[in-house]
Amino acid sequence: MKIKVLIIDDEEMARNLVKTYLNDYDALEIVGECANGFDGLKAIKEKNPDLVFLDIQMPKLTGFEMLELMDDLPDIIFTTAYDQYAIKAFDNNAVDYLLKPFSRDRFRAAIEKFMEKYKVEENKPKAVQNLLEEMDDNGELLERIVVRLGAKIKIILTENIRYLESQDDYVMIYTPDGKYLKKKTMGYFEKHLDPNDFVRIHRSYIVRVDQIGQLELYGKDSYIAALKDGSKLSVSRSGYTRLKQVLSF
Repeated sequence: MKIKVLIIDDEEMARNLVKTYLNDYDALEIVGECANGFDGLKAIKEKNPDLVFLDIQMPKLTGFEMLELMDDLPDIIFTTAYDQYAIKAFDNNAVDYLLKPFSRDRFRAAIEKFMEKYKVEENKPKAVQNLLEEMDDNGELLERIVVRLGAKIKIILTENIRYLESQDDYVMIYTPDGKYLKKKTMGYFEKHLDPNDFVRIHRSYIVRVDQIGQLELYGKDSYIAALKDGSKLSVSRSGYTRLKQVLSF
């Protein structure tokens, strides 16, 4: 039985290069190619590939955003022109990558590495999951968040977020057009949302500052943040201190 390979890259030339190099390997069968992450997610579910060549920098849905939305991860070889921080992260987690432009010899080395571990019983997603966790620590500010809604994918611009609420291992994101559940921590969002726009007002809430209508006194030394949409959120003492700093009052 041949090993099923899927190629996901928004650049046609890059996909063609991978296909050309794959012609050298009789054991590998290309079961599909996709030009964007949306089609890529669908193809992974339908075709169940053993190996995916995945570009990171794609306009509609990045490679990392794709991985966040997947429950079962196949083996992945990243194809990327990404920065040195990401390259270091790949190396730290033993995840193979091809830095564009890559040669036939470098491609062969990646295939040989994959083939060596292909039939070994191990937790295949572990290295990729570790990579995602390390990338979460890079401090880069979010401009959008992707969530899965059944078979659909929703892209939420951070400028449209009203507030976020802790839900155990998940975070509920409230927007003008609904609320969406994301498997991330409040700590992650506190680190990756612009501190000029968002404030952690309570262990359970992060709020967009421009959504606060007023602060209401609630008991002794206790406050409620009344949002413009009518929501009322508890404010802890430390949250009140942060609000005073951001709002300069």
